[in-house]
Amino acid sequence: MKTTTTFIEKTDITWRPRCVYWSPSTGDLLVGMWNPSNKRSKVTRYNQCGHLTQTIQHDYKVWRLYNAPKYITDNYNGDVVVSVFRAVVVTERGGRHRFSYERNPLASVLQPYGICTDALSHILVCDGETHTVQMIDKDGQFLSHLLIRPSGIFLPYSLGYDVNTHRLWVGSEDNNMVCVYRYIIRQDDLTDLNPSTSDVMEPLSDIPTTETEKPQKGNKYLLKLMSGAKNHQSLTVTGVRCSYHISCVTSDQVWVSDRNNLILTNTTGVHLQHVKDSCNAIGLCTVNSDSELIYIDKDNNINKLSKNMKTRTKFIERTESKWRPWCVYWSPSNGDLLVGMYREITEFKGKGKIFRYNKRGNLTQTIRHDKKGLELYRYPMYITENNNGDVVVSDALSAVVVTERGGRHRFSYTGHPSGLGLKPLGICTDALSHILVCDDNSHTVQVIDKDGQFLSHLLTKSQEMGNPWSLSYDGNTHRLWVGSDNNKVCVYRYIDRQDAPTVISVKLTGLYNPTEACYPNYRGCELEQLVKDNLAMQLSTKRTVLDVFYRAISNQC
Repeated sequence: MKTTTTFIEKTDITWRPRCVYWSPSTGDLLVGMWNPSNKRSKVTRYNQCGHLTQTIQHDYKVWRLYNAPKYITDNYNGDVVVSVFRAVVVTERGGRHRFSYERNPLASVLQPYGICTDALSHILVCDGETHTVQMIDKDGQFLSHLLIRPSGIFLPYSLGYDVNTHRLWVGSEDNNMVCVYRYIIRQDDLTDLNPSTSDVMEPLSDIPTTETEKPQKGNKYLLKLMSGAKNHQSLTVTGVRCSYHISCVTSDQVWVSDRNNLILTNTTGVHLQHVKDSCNAIGLCTVNSDSELIYIDKDNNINKLSKNMKTRTKFIERTESKWRPWCVYWSPSNGDLLVGMYREITEFKGKGKIFRYNKRGNLTQTIRHDKKGLELYRYPMYITENNNGDVVVSDALSAVVVTERGGRHRFSYTGHPSGLGLKPLGICTDALSHILVCDDNSHTVQVIDKDGQFLSHLLTKSQEMGNPWSLSYDGNTHRLWVGSDNNKVCVYRYIDRQDAPTVISVKLTGLYNPTEACYPNYRGCELEQLVKDNLAMQLSTKRTVLDVFYRAISNQC
């Protein structure tokens, strides 16, 4: 690191080098060039002496191949691989254009950043649109998402492949974090690492989807998903511009917020109450079992407003100047208060963590890192809890992050399997332990099971609602309240409540065989006939009981 020499001197002031790569197979230097005056690009090749030996600029139709090259590498077959605006451009060693990879078959457009190739001739590229590392084969066929919004990194931006250890180094656009991953194992021949043993991402459980709730002891009904959501009611909320957050109080009252106003309304849209000191957070309020409103005020304290709206108390006082509460949720299972905390680093970057407070307002738990010490949250907007105790957080940076009650990271849901990505907004859970989330990418409400498996699109943008933005589940009526990017709130039915089948218990005892001891006054043929008559009567009685039982079963079916 003591001697610096000029290897290639700039001779044309109109062209600027933007990226370089030294080829281990040939010793050549590949340089991506950019001409800002005429917006043209090219790739130049220099030998070990620094002499220009090749220029790649056009395809066989003399069309321009490159648009502002960002990263460059080569593959084991000699292909030159360049990351440009909206594409990965691949040419042969001699310069002939082979293909341009612009998206995976089911996803949106590609915004490529860092690229590399591995010992299996795969091409790996960071995609800024989906915050993933995508893997394609040497012929441009999409293979998989190798990394999806990895913890700690959040926004994969740069890649480096270590040929000695076959490990992948990944740098972040979001922070100064660099992580190293294994995804290839060394055997007699190099093979892909089995995803179930990879430390790249946690595998999802193979637990079957639960679509029906078994009736609990004392319940007279069971719950089942309907074929689709049905609009039960729509209302226009006066006093708000949009419905960024909603919290049900009763089956006919709900709190609605647009970040500047926090209003209590009923199912007719009548304005009942207005809280004037709320902050401008997104998921700023929740309601407890006493119908008390718990909300974040303008000083970032957490207040409690009584049911009659006459008593306001400071429940949790802000103590950390650099961190502010950004969303709250009261847990009906244990009475704890979950708070999503946010710390702004720059205008577009921040960190998040989750606080848990008990009923007395004492801090009992902090959730921030996964088992490797990597950050789980970037911008927690909404928070809720599932029936199994999981803490479910809608993180603005493309994921729903789910941890166990104790804080262990279970999974991060990053969108539909098609790879379209996710921009999560409001979330809730229902009586069947489903997780529902509004997606600002597809303008839908997505339903996933408690283990992160996508189930369905429950709602899409509609005329009566607009784009779904916020959610609240009414556990009494099993209806879903949905707020939108306007002042419309809609109530939907998507779970059906059915009577549980009646259990009929029939006990059939064995036949009683009388003996001589029971009938001391009968002898011989008289006793024999008496026994036959007794058994016949018992059999007749049992047939009558069985007939009643079968008729009851038929009526149930």
